[in-house]
Amino acid sequence: MAEEKVDSSEYWKANVRLITGCLIVWAFVSYGCAILFRPLLSGISVGGTDLGFWFAQQGSILTFIALIFFYAWKMNKLDQKFGLGE
Repeated sequence: MAEEKVDSSEYWKANVRLITGCLIVWAFVSYGCAILFRPLLSGISVGGTDLGFWFAQQGSILTFIALIFFYAWKMNKLDQKFGLGE
């Protein structure tokens, strides 16, 4: 039973680490690039508008969708590593 607790503890630590990393990336893109760093990104043009506005309107949504697929892929690998795969 002690081995199961160690394995489940490490599994959840890895899971929380993955979630935290995804949330940091999402916060950086949606809050940092769209709001805080917008003046720095205003000189770069994407599709006829500045890059900061693009991140605020579309970039954060596309990043969120990419993070969903990345999280699913990494969780499948994590599940296989700990013997919880389907």
